[in-house]
Amino acid sequence: MNMDKYITVEKALSFVKSGDVIISAMAASEAKLFLNKLHTIADRVKGVSVTNCLPFEDAEFFTNPIYRESFSVDSWFFSGSQRKAYSNGTVSFIPNHLHLAGRRRLDHVKPNIFVGTATPPNKHGYMSLSLCNVYEKQMIEASDLVILEVNPRFPKTFGDLEIHESQIDYFIEADYPAPTLSDTLPNEKDIIIGKYIASMINDGDTLQLGIGGIPNAVASQLGDKKDLGIHTEMMTTGMMKLIKAGVITGKRKTLHKGKHVACFALGSQELYDFIDDNPSVSILNGNYVNDPHVIGLNDNQVSINTTIEIDLTGQCASESIGPRQFSGTGGQSDTAVGAQNARNGRSFIALYSTASVKNPQTGEREEISKIVTMLKQGAAVTLSRNDVDNVVTEYGVAQLRGCTVKERVKRLIAIAHPKFRDQLYREAVEIGYIAN
Repeated sequence: MNMDKYITVEKALSFVKSGDVIISAMAASEAKLFLNKLHTIADRVKGVSVTNCLPFEDAEFFTNPIYRESFSVDSWFFSGSQRKAYSNGTVSFIPNHLHLAGRRRLDHVKPNIFVGTATPPNKHGYMSLSLCNVYEKQMIEASDLVILEVNPRFPKTFGDLEIHESQIDYFIEADYPAPTLSDTLPNEKDIIIGKYIASMINDGDTLQLGIGGIPNAVASQLGDKKDLGIHTEMMTTGMMKLIKAGVITGKRKTLHKGKHVACFALGSQELYDFIDDNPSVSILNGNYVNDPHVIGLNDNQVSINTTIEIDLTGQCASESIGPRQFSGTGGQSDTAVGAQNARNGRSFIALYSTASVKNPQTGEREEISKIVTMLKQGAAVTLSRNDVDNVVTEYGVAQLRGCTVKERVKRLIAIAHPKFRDQLYREAVEIGYIAN
């Protein structure tokens, strides 16, 4: 271990220059100490951009608008704090498919500094990037300067995220707990949707699950399945519970048999304890894990994601509400397309049939249909109608694969909330999707 490489946060910040492009590790792998003090150098730098993805830290350099001349954020996936900061003009979104996020960003900009987290070097000098390998290793290789917060409280994971200390310029000693994500408890609608999807999952299937109440509800309904596998973007607490219960074994996988494959992990401390020093879990590069071609090599691959709004032809707006960016594309398109590339693969898009929103004229909350004739003006289409397979609400499953627009309209109306079905039918007739 080269102790000369260990520096203070203040020393690390001294390397930042005006105009620098800083790449931050994703989600729970953020360099917490560095980012939470970045604003302290605002008086000496201008035009520093930070590229991140699903940040956990509400760092002052971007949440406080007084620093917008010094810092801006370019993000692959918004968190709540970024949605709030968006109106300050300090945050901009990078349209992307997650498996190409790192590669295409590097085609556009040259990163000056990478900051992230890792476990301490072992006796051979190797470190684990721990919780995330979506784009981190790519950026380490591409950046002029690499600074890692070395933290013994982070899990040591395996895959292709091991890196030798000689490849890192500087280390900051850290001792904070790995950020956790609480499970969203499934509500009644989640459970109904979860049961619909679980009924279409077979023994031996390989799963990809997204974030939130619906994916958690699906996981909770799989207790009677056998020998499921994991090839997923995000390793979750729900998956860990199914592994411990013997439901997920990976025995029937056709790719990475017996291994639980992901490109990042995010969940409870119990999850982190489980993946620590566990060779059955492989955290592999997101450029590989989320590649639709690679996903398709898993026979019986099942992809389960959610959306905000879907139109009657099947277009999914999963990341924005009208023109307002809410989250990001993430791996939704990667995994939906990849699952359908697989032999006997299936993809599911789940959503509630309605949402309660504030009427801008009256200020009162009202119930609206999430299945709509046309998406809100300015909405980003996250998943093309060409790539939508099964759509699920609390009113059933609409199988859209190979269907005409006319068939899609009828099937989606059938799973819309009953009180909106007549209106949707009339509107579909008016614009010519179907005949009266």
